[in-house]
Amino acid sequence: MSPPLVNRRQFLGGSLAAAGALAFTGCAQTGPANATTVQFWHLLSGGDGITMEGLIDGINAQYSEFFVRPTVLAWGTPYYTKLSMAGAGGRAPELAMMHAARVPGYVPGGLLDPWDLEMLAERGVSEEMFTAPVWESSVVDNQLYSVALDAHPFIALYNRDICEAAGALDSDGHLQRPDSPDDFLEMCREIAAVTGGRALSYGFLGDGNQMWRLFYTLYCQHGVEMSFPQGGTAEFDREAFVSSLEFMHQIADGEIAARQGTIDYAIAEFAGQQTGIHFTGVWELPTMQEAGVPVDATMIPPIFGNEAVYADSHSFVLPHQSEPDDEARGHAYTFVAELLKNSLTWAGAGHIPAYRPVLEDPEYAELLPQANYADAADYLVYDPTAWFTGSGSNFIQDFGQIVGGAIVSGDGYDAAADAFQEHVDAILSRANPANPEEG
Repeated sequence: MSPPLVNRRQFLGGSLAAAGALAFTGCAQTGPANATTVQFWHLLSGGDGITMEGLIDGINAQYSEFFVRPTVLAWGTPYYTKLSMAGAGGRAPELAMMHAARVPGYVPGGLLDPWDLEMLAERGVSEEMFTAPVWESSVVDNQLYSVALDAHPFIALYNRDICEAAGALDSDGHLQRPDSPDDFLEMCREIAAVTGGRALSYGFLGDGNQMWRLFYTLYCQHGVEMSFPQGGTAEFDREAFVSSLEFMHQIADGEIAARQGTIDYAIAEFAGQQTGIHFTGVWELPTMQEAGVPVDATMIPPIFGNEAVYADSHSFVLPHQSEPDDEARGHAYTFVAELLKNSLTWAGAGHIPAYRPVLEDPEYAELLPQANYADAADYLVYDPTAWFTGSGSNFIQDFGQIVGGAIVSGDGYDAAADAFQEHVDAILSRANPANPEEG
């Protein structure tokens, strides 16, 4: 008789998930004796972690029937690997946080369970409570697999004093929004004339994340998208690809922005009020406020004619459980709904609330400068849907390796496009590790 076949989930559920379970022991938080424990894994640290801890404590104090016990894990590939191991074994926590763009890669292998729309609606959470880009990023194969807490886009911070002196503000006191590369570069030259140095802080050297965030913003501003069909070939607009790289080289000319600036250099440069604009994520807003910069913020101008804002979302997911506790899972739904309804506090860190009632709350309109880029919620673009894309993925770091030389040198754009096509096609020819049977 042949030995029984063991599929990937069973294998992971045995050795790997058991090892993963050992890796996560040690959290000693306990709630009231009669309360149901809801395990919640997340990847938030620093200021975000402190804010989330406060929100969890508030909800735990409000509800006596359940107690949310968080486990904080390091952001990046290790987090997603451990989460997939737990989901594969069916012994995962009741709730976890993922970046929305990573979710599609975990659905095919059954590592996540879909959300029940009726249970969410009973708690005041439904499709109309979110902008279209946010909701659509949560849907895979016509089912809701994640619930977004926020959107954290790549934006333009700017120094009001410097930009005002340069004549770069409009009649409402906001940064002008040039809609062509030449007009944007001219605005930057006027800002540089005021600073006596550079106009723009943008760190990218050796950082695929920073290169991809700006590149994909610019690329989508051409009014085009990318598509990565599994088993097929990458579909992208080559002209938009090349012109986006050309523009990135134009700003990194040593005069508008540093020729080989790192992200740390860019942060220090803008915090030191040596430049007027900073291309960065919303998460850097608190840093600049603490540094005393007269900072305001806006979407990156539609340099190629169309509004588009690269972003991802911190989203809640239900890791697969072989025998879910219906009571604990119901409490997880309640917890998520409460977090969404109380996400004005979360917005203080710069994130755009995903929950529209908070986004449209008069209190949020008074939260400045966050409210000045709230419109970005309608223009968000997430990573091309594929099992290998999303925040913290190897794909993004590989992208940096492919295009970095062209951005610095101003040469080899077509070769970079060729290399990108070849690289993505090679990945698309391989099976999703979470679902190898798919092919």
